Amino acid sequence: MRQQITETLKESAELKLKVAEEQTDTIEKIVGIFVAALSNGKKVLFCGNGGSAADAQHLAAELLGKFKFHRRALPSVALNVNTSALTAIANDYEYDLVFERLVEALGNQGDVIVGISTSGNSKNVARALAKAREKGMKTVAFVGSKPGTIGPNADVCLCIPSDDTPRIQEAHITVGHIICGLTEQMLFGEQKA
Repeated sequence: MRQQITETLKESAELKLKVAEEQTDTIEKIVGIFVAALSNGKKVLFCGNGGSAADAQHLAAELLGKFKFHRRALPSVALNVNTSALTAIANDYEYDLVFERLVEALGNQGDVIVGISTSGNSKNVARALAKAREKGMKTVAFVGSKPGTIGPNADVCLCIPSDDTPRIQEAHITVGHIICGLTEQMLFGEQKA
């Protein structure tokens, strides 16, 4: 058991080092998109399914509440948290439309949407990004090793070089924390917690 624990932690650490080598420019671009939108009174929407839904909710909360220090709230919403809307849309239409309908209702030109999918092939996330593009929003994708069907609808696609879902999720949340921290720092400067 100890060997498995050690190997898993090493795998996670090695993947994050690989992300640092391959995705730093991409992460910088995403921070720039967030800062530009939020400094112009726009909002950031997140969406995903399963563990990616939890990541969407987590990252939206980091922007809305605080990441490292007290400051004004930043407009950010995880589209997957409204279970009444999700289940009504899924029931009345189809599950593939749940995020698209929410983007149609809540997204505005200049807003940002982050679609999170470890496979890169979540149909409802791909449709949300496509609808966001139609509305003049900036689109960001967090995926695994392949952009899948989501990538073509993303202005910026963060590809984690792995096909192992838990490791991809660990990298997504780490990168998400980096983005939230840098966004906060760039908008509000260095402050104390």
